[in-house]
Amino acid sequence: MKPSQNIINRKNYIEKIIPFIKTNLIKVIVGQRRVGKSYLLLQLIDYIKDKYKKPNIIYINKENYDFDNIKNYKNLIDYVNDKKNDKNNFLFIDEIQDIDEFEKALRHFTLEQDIDIYCTGSNAKLLSGELASTLSGRYIEFKVFSLSYLEFIKFHNFQNNEETLKKYLYWGGLPFLKNLEKSENVISEYLKNIFSTIIYKDVVARYNIRNTFFLENLVKYLAGNVGSIISAKKISDYLKSQNLKMSPQIVLTYLDYLKYSFLIFNVRRSDILGKKNFEINEKFYFEDWGIKNALLGFNNVDIGQVIENVIYIHLKSNDYNVMVGKYGEKEIDFICEKNGEKVYIQACYLMSDEKVVNREYSNLMEIRDNYIKLVVSLDRYAKANYKGIKHLYLMDFLSNFK
Repeated sequence: MKPSQNIINRKNYIEKIIPFIKTNLIKVIVGQRRVGKSYLLLQLIDYIKDKYKKPNIIYINKENYDFDNIKNYKNLIDYVNDKKNDKNNFLFIDEIQDIDEFEKALRHFTLEQDIDIYCTGSNAKLLSGELASTLSGRYIEFKVFSLSYLEFIKFHNFQNNEETLKKYLYWGGLPFLKNLEKSENVISEYLKNIFSTIIYKDVVARYNIRNTFFLENLVKYLAGNVGSIISAKKISDYLKSQNLKMSPQIVLTYLDYLKYSFLIFNVRRSDILGKKNFEINEKFYFEDWGIKNALLGFNNVDIGQVIENVIYIHLKSNDYNVMVGKYGEKEIDFICEKNGEKVYIQACYLMSDEKVVNREYSNLMEIRDNYIKLVVSLDRYAKANYKGIKHLYLMDFLSNFK
C-alpha cells in the first residue's frame, strides 16, 4: 500500500462517505482516471485506522502488478478469505472493473456481513449496470471530479489571484499536476498522455474499437465545440466533410463509450415554459477541461468555452442537477436544481459592450419566477447588479458558490 503521509485531504468527499462507514452498503467511488479516487481510498484508510481499534485493512489495487493474479470474482473471494479476520474487516478495491464478474464477489461479501466494502471504478456503464442488477439497494455511489478551484489553490500552494485563476482555466484540475514542472509543454504532454490512457484503456480496449482515428477525431470535434448545442447528425455531417463517414447511430454509440469513461458529460435541454426535456441536441462538457485544452493546443484555448465548462463541473461537484434551459427561442446556459431550489446561470467571457450586456441579461429577465438568476463572467469590473440580476466574477463564483 502506498504511503499516505503526503496526501492532501479532499475533505468534502470524505465527509460525504463517513456517515456510511460500517454500514452494510458497498461504497462505490467513481470518476475519470487520475481525478484522485485512489488517494481518497488512502484517506479513508487513514480515517478508519484513527477511528477504529485494530481494523483489518484489506487493500487491492488493480493498477499494481502485485495484484495481477486477481483476475476474476473467484480469485477475489479466495484472496479476501485468506486475508480477513473474524471481525472488523475493511475491504478496499481500486479499479474494480478490471476484475471479471466482480459483482458476484461483492454480493458474496455482503451476505457474509463481516466486511465493510469500498471500491473505485472508472467505467460508469460497467459499475452502474452490474451493481444495479446484482446488488440493487446494497450500494451507494460517490462521484469524484477534478479539483475545485479552492482545492487547486490548496494543492499547488498558490495565492487566490488572477494568475492562479488563469492557470486553473488552462491546466484543469487533475491532482497530479502538483508534482510536475509548471511549464506549458510538460503539463500539455501529461494531459495528452492521460487522454491516451482513457481512450485506449477505457474505450478502445474495453469495447474492441478498431476505428481509433475516427474516435480521436470525434473527441477533438467535441473539444472544439464545448457548450454548443450539437446532435449526432451534426457531428456525422462534419466528420463526413473530413472524409470520415460514420452514421449518426455509430456516433451516438461512440459518445456513450466516452461518457462511460467519464471523459465527457452530456447535458440535455429543458423547456422552462413547458417543463419538458428534449431527447436530441445536447451540450457536451469535459470532466477535465485541461485535457480539452491540451488536445487543441494551449495557444488555441477558447476562454469562453472553458469558462462554461468550469462552471458546469463546479455545479456538478456541488451536487446540482444541471440542464440547459430553453425559453421560447432563447437559451439559458444552465438551470441548476438542488434541494428543491433552482438557480439560472448565464456564462460569459467579458461584458465588452452594451450589446453583450443586453444579450446575457435579457434571456434571464424573460423568466418570471423568483429563483436566483446569475451572470458569471471573467469581467472583474462589471456591474454587480443589472436590472435586479446579479453578476459574479468567476473567481468569486468558484470560491463561494455552493
